[in-house]
Amino acid sequence: MNRLALLAAGAAGLALCSITPANAAPVLPADTGGTVTSCGSSGLQAGLATRVCAEVTGATVEFYGTVGLAGPPSPGSPAPAAKDLLTTLSAEVVGSAAPQTQVKRVVFTSANLQVRGPVATVPCGSTVRGTFGVASFPRPAQPVVHEVTIAC
Repeated sequence: MNRLALLAAGAAGLALCSITPANAAPVLPADTGGTVTSCGSSGLQAGLATRVCAEVTGATVEFYGTVGLAGPPSPGSPAPAAKDLLTTLSAEVVGSAAPQTQVKRVVFTSANLQVRGPVATVPCGSTVRGTFGVASFPRPAQPVVHEVTIAC
């Protein structure tokens, strides 16, 4: 096999391994003694990298958002200026009650930060959705979403 064909076969194999349905939520066991953490895809908001994660302990779920630099600063450049951010973190049991929403102002410097949200106890078999939005004038939020399903 020539190198080009071998490279194409390897790329096709990697592509097949990484295919995941867009609406698939990780199923997390409700009866484990420890905490299981899962995170959604990262997004770019207000020029920063953001992500929403869920910590599941039994049937208790806590969502939190993370904010960090979208990339490393250029060597020799000054430190990034602090940004005043308005964050919105919501958690809801899909198909159930209205979401619990927390709005919080934070100041982002160059260090990664976490914004912790509401904690909820949910029935097993439920799918819980977390949404994290970050806005900084004049840039509006473009929330990232993560769903987890609590197994019975």
